Amino acid sequence: MVLYIDVPWLLDVQEQAVPEDVSVADYSALVAAVARHKTRIPRPTTAEPDPAWRAAALLHTLVRLQPLPHRNSLYACQVAVAYMHASGEGIDAPYGALVDLVRDIQAAKATVYQAADRIRGWRI
Repeated sequence: MVLYIDVPWLLDVQEQAVPEDVSVADYSALVAAVARHKTRIPRPTTAEPDPAWRAAALLHTLVRLQPLPHRNSLYACQVAVAYMHASGEGIDAPYGALVDLVRDIQAAKATVYQAADRIRGWRI
């Protein structure tokens, strides 16, 4: 099953992930995340993306573009986990692994493909 989310879905997750009132500072970042996760062929040599790649695309885009004034890392992690769950695939990342992944994305040490590989490794 391929799950395509939209900006209202991202806003619903934001409401749950960041309980304090945090207004979106850049809606174009949310639009970019939605568009990126819908990509059918992320690389010419790859097949149809799986939920882990789509979750990684959401995570990577939200971490890099920072749509909120603060708490973007928490929000991006929550979106990735929620997307995997909504796609019927749970993840159980080791303690601190999501934080490490976000730090690697922020430092440009992890691409979206590497993020997807890590998420695949956490599937349950």
